[in-house]
Amino acid sequence: MDINYLSGLIVKKCLKIHKGIGPGLFESVYEEILAVELTSEGLLVEQQKVLPVYWEGLLIKNGFKADLIVEDLIIVEIKSVDLLAPVHKKQLITYLKISGYKLGLLVNFNVDLIKNGIHRIVNNL
Repeated sequence: MDINYLSGLIVKKCLKIHKGIGPGLFESVYEEILAVELTSEGLLVEQQKVLPVYWEGLLIKNGFKADLIVEDLIIVEIKSVDLLAPVHKKQLITYLKISGYKLGLLVNFNVDLIKNGIHRIVNNL
């Protein structure tokens, strides 16, 4: 599947969810609903997937948990905060570098307009 088409589909589902229930819920609620929406499209969605980190030749099995990994192509990091901090984008950049994934979407559902809450982060794409 084309990664750009897939990211567009994820964004459309985020728009649908935000329009349907709005801001103000916990991140876990948005994660569950987005997973259901994407799975209903026949997509492979892994929630809270633990990914390893390699440090000086050692394997750290529980390196970090990605909120969602879609089709083994895109990491989706979900937030529900008043304001994204610079560290949120840095966190996703680090996730992409460590995992080798090329594209991540940082989605903050706690905004008036969801288009202002979606950030596309790339890793050598």
